[in-house]
Amino acid sequence: MTATSGVDFPAARREAATAPVLPARLTSLDLWRGAVMVLMAIDHVRVYSGVPAGGPTAGVFFTRWVTHFCAPGFVFLAGTAAFLYGRKGADRRELSRYLLTRGLLLVALELTVVRVSWTFTPASLAAPLAGVIWMLGWCMVLMSLLVRLPIKAIAIFGLATILAQDVFGLLAGALPAGLAWVGQFVYTGGEVAVGGVTVSILYSIVPWIGVMAAGYAFGVILLREPEARRRACLRIGLASTIAFLVVAVAVVAFTGNSAMPALFQVLNQRKYPASQLYLLMTLGPPIALLPLAEKARGWLARVLEDFGRVPMFYYLLHIPLIHALALIAWTLRDGQAHSEWFVTAPYVSIEAAARWGLPLLYFVFVIAVVMLYLPCRWFAQVKSRGRQGWLRYI
Repeated sequence: MTATSGVDFPAARREAATAPVLPARLTSLDLWRGAVMVLMAIDHVRVYSGVPAGGPTAGVFFTRWVTHFCAPGFVFLAGTAAFLYGRKGADRRELSRYLLTRGLLLVALELTVVRVSWTFTPASLAAPLAGVIWMLGWCMVLMSLLVRLPIKAIAIFGLATILAQDVFGLLAGALPAGLAWVGQFVYTGGEVAVGGVTVSILYSIVPWIGVMAAGYAFGVILLREPEARRRACLRIGLASTIAFLVVAVAVVAFTGNSAMPALFQVLNQRKYPASQLYLLMTLGPPIALLPLAEKARGWLARVLEDFGRVPMFYYLLHIPLIHALALIAWTLRDGQAHSEWFVTAPYVSIEAAARWGLPLLYFVFVIAVVMLYLPCRWFAQVKSRGRQGWLRYI
């Protein structure tokens, strides 16, 4: 996603004065973002396959687990992108306006285009889903206010929101019944009745606003000389990964159960809302590997880079494409599309005997990614020509 920070903070200005001029884009960020988008497609094919979100077998468990890296990377890099967007010359007011308008656009897209893409029925518009794009949009709206603060304050806010997120859970539980919906939007999630409409909140605002703010502050590290940037990424990434392993292993050792293999228990961290361990697990390794991504070459790197340049365009295309491919796959396999099963997508329940096997799931996934590549490459080339206007928002 695009990003920016024209924030006038003294520390960043001093560092920028001695830092090299960044290239038009950091390809390592595009590679990370592209990998996130490709992995995301696995999870969304899984929805239409009927395969559950995790399970007792290694294949099903890791099919879900590997996609846990998507939302954290998506949100973190959106914050970093906002910082870098500002480095292109936007002042704080322009940056704030851009984040506000783009955020509101994303919320609108979630409630309309994305909702119908999941279900292929306009009736689903009456049952709104607050998914990842909704959350991303509201976090951008909040970031439009935060970018007016010094970078150190944004960093502290981001880390404190992630680490102290349970406080929001306590506050939500203490709200009177008439305001319980506020706590659900902010942290606990679930179904909320608003004006006679029931909104299903899959992604709450906390801790994700903290992740985006941390990603924004991470942009300062990218201004450093390559070797200093490499060391900083390794320190942050390895420290986060080690902290996750130490705490998660200790928790399993003292409170684990024998119903699930120990490795699965360590990796099976809470996503809704995203726990501290979940975020350490999914952000630490990619940050540590970021310096290696700067050296990546070859066709796979080019493909991921093209996807990473146009993440929102990819997102808007991939759900209806996967939905359509799934209906074709069901028709070829069963003689009927079973479209009625998906009117509540992404919440889908299919009996075990009817579900796809993993080979079919991954076959449809590969087809989807291959079909997405040329449109995404075309749109990346269009954006690279320097045209702005509405293209900044997609």
